[in-house]
Amino acid sequence: MLRKYLDKIKPNFEPGGKYQSLRSVFDGFETFLYTPRSTSQSGVHVHDSIDSKRVMIIVVAALMPCLLFGMYNTGYQNFIGSGITDLNFWHIMLYGFLAILPKIIVTYAVGLGIEFIVAQWRGEEIQEGFLVTGILVPLICPIETPVWMLAVATAFSVIFVKEVFGGTGFNIFNVALVTRAVLFFGYPAQMSGDRAFIASSPICGLGGTVEYSDAFTGATPLNQIANGADAATDAAGHILSTWDAFLGLYPGSFGETSTLCVLLGAALLLITGIASWKIMASVFAGGLFMGWIAYTFQSPIYPGSAILPIDQLVYGGFAFAAVFMATDPVTAARTGIGKYIYGFLVGVIAIIIRVYNNGYPEGAMLAVLLMNALAPLIDYCVVQANISQRMKRLRA
Repeated sequence: MLRKYLDKIKPNFEPGGKYQSLRSVFDGFETFLYTPRSTSQSGVHVHDSIDSKRVMIIVVAALMPCLLFGMYNTGYQNFIGSGITDLNFWHIMLYGFLAILPKIIVTYAVGLGIEFIVAQWRGEEIQEGFLVTGILVPLICPIETPVWMLAVATAFSVIFVKEVFGGTGFNIFNVALVTRAVLFFGYPAQMSGDRAFIASSPICGLGGTVEYSDAFTGATPLNQIANGADAATDAAGHILSTWDAFLGLYPGSFGETSTLCVLLGAALLLITGIASWKIMASVFAGGLFMGWIAYTFQSPIYPGSAILPIDQLVYGGFAFAAVFMATDPVTAARTGIGKYIYGFLVGVIAIIIRVYNNGYPEGAMLAVLLMNALAPLIDYCVVQANISQRMKRLRA
């Protein structure tokens, strides 16, 4: 019935139709709901139902474990911090859902709104890249980030990082990470510290007011170690084991803390062939390698060097960056060997920033952004090396 209705009103949005000026908007909704029926009329082409929108939807599905765990962890941290002893699972989940819902709505409204306006202005199809960006931004930000800040940073990134370069597929940097960078460097007081990562107020009668004390801290494990703590702890002060950190029940950005959920998403991306296993494996290899070097030559000047190499991979947003950020096909390296180099350097640089910059204990975001800038150079060098090898064989 929906398909028939769309076919009925579609002529109104075609050239010469009553609403031809809104053709881009109609096309965006139609292709989101259904695979386009248009096919090539000449030449040899491979036909497949997988288009950019379907790829983005698979990525969004891969992010669902992180989103659901983030909802639980947000409610859990608030309930523990406010002294609530009745840890009802559904109350915790509902609290987390209500905490993140406004941020998701604002991010999508601002980002998609700008993309719709630009598409109409240019007379082009509406791009689908923001389907993923819109869910990534709330997941990589602290839960206490004000929604107006999200709106400002999202608008800045979509306009100046994406649209001015031509839209989806032409951006040099990952839009979600630039949004996070704008927030961090533009509003450092609200984006860091012990009180940014735990929802501290009741929502619709659920949860309570968090009272911070020596027995309860909202500092992330990496912040604690950077500030001289002997070991990382959760919000209640219990020492985190590697397994605890792997599960992710500790303060952190909304969807980044659970490496287990990140790996569940990674499995879907790899099974469907959406993301590159070469980049994922290389990021983890680079992080483990640099973590081992830092741990082997640890110094009291840099407390982060005392973190076990395996813990470097499960603390903070390292795993999330490896799976969902570094593998962005638009901003990552595209050659086979280039993917290994790109991923390995992302892992190495992330640990270098994390360990040797005590003022910024999380380095995954900056590492990916830096390598976004270098990815074209890496691909260029790999291609030129291949050309040189082939020329040598030709001369021989």
